[in-house]
Amino acid sequence: MQFGVFSVSDITRDPVSGYTPSEAERIDAIVKIAIKAEEVGLDVFAIGEHHNPPFFSSSPTTLLAYIAAQTKRIILSTATTLITTNDPVRIAEEYALLQHLTKGRMDLMLGRGNTAPVYPWFGKDIRTGLPLALENYNLLYRLWREDVVDWEGRFRTPLQGFTSTPRPLDGVPPFVWHGSIRTPEIAEQAAYYGDGFFANHIFWPTHHFQRLVRFYRQRFEHYGHGTQKQAIVGLGGHAYIARRSQDAIREFRPYFNEAPVYGHGPSLEEFMEMTPLSVGSPQQVIDKTLTFREHFGDYQRQLFLIDHAGLPLSTVLNQLELLGGEVIPVLRREFAARREPGVADPPTHEARVKAMYGDAPPRQFRPNANQGDNTAGPTPYQDTVRPAPAQPSA
Repeated sequence: MQFGVFSVSDITRDPVSGYTPSEAERIDAIVKIAIKAEEVGLDVFAIGEHHNPPFFSSSPTTLLAYIAAQTKRIILSTATTLITTNDPVRIAEEYALLQHLTKGRMDLMLGRGNTAPVYPWFGKDIRTGLPLALENYNLLYRLWREDVVDWEGRFRTPLQGFTSTPRPLDGVPPFVWHGSIRTPEIAEQAAYYGDGFFANHIFWPTHHFQRLVRFYRQRFEHYGHGTQKQAIVGLGGHAYIARRSQDAIREFRPYFNEAPVYGHGPSLEEFMEMTPLSVGSPQQVIDKTLTFREHFGDYQRQLFLIDHAGLPLSTVLNQLELLGGEVIPVLRREFAARREPGVADPPTHEARVKAMYGDAPPRQFRPNANQGDNTAGPTPYQDTVRPAPAQPSA
């Protein structure tokens, strides 16, 4: 099972000190957080995509490439990539290049985005958000798997004889998670393609997300990708940890009370009771996280939000020390001990290459020069060597 942290990249006033970090400070901080996540033994660091204040992560690939250059092991992901307002051709190109730069230790989570004004900024209409997400991913899926694509749809200009470059590393596209907090059509889409489904699992009660995950598992099996327990599920979560539970509640309360998405509603205690929010000692966070398996079954990825609501960098780094040093090691053992036989392993590039090629070497793309531009001729993309993938060894 993979454990990690994700950030929504908010720039929020610290209600204790009254200080609001600058964009430059917050960007520097998130790099330090990602590096620290690897140092303490976490598996994944993920960043969201936003194009409106008070968020800074408008270009996740740029940020993740910079982090990749300073790390060696941790998987880098998005949480999320906007499949609606981004051109799928650009997503195909940018994330394939990031895949090469990270040597395969990346994936991405696709989402529609829920900030209405962003859509017209990119020439889109939020009222068509769902069909736009479905159509755009259909194109992205093909761009990563077909050397030459002819395509026509509703929301963008047609493509004729188009090749997305660079081609995916080793001929294996980046693994895709489809993220949703309320939309069964997105769970259906994830199941149809055999991709992962990520339930944010933060703001709403567990039973709400149970329905989506159950539906995804059923449809995953329906489409012949494996049994329901072989479906690839990821969950979000929000934690604040201190060695004593009383200290955790006292320290986190002012941040909760003033948080744009939490504050001015139910009390901290009520919210902890109603949602997956975990505030307490390491053992309390462990105990609550283990209940997720009771609600959702065995799953593959658990990400925690720990830098939200104006928490200063020093506090977040201390959270990572407690998470990586005292919480995650116990969760690894407990989840492994309780795991049922036949559950799918977390997706990695190495495992997916092995599944496609067996013991044969993976395909390496060596494109020949085209005649003219990318639309010349019936099959403009020609490769020097195009070996057929070997059948996986038994």
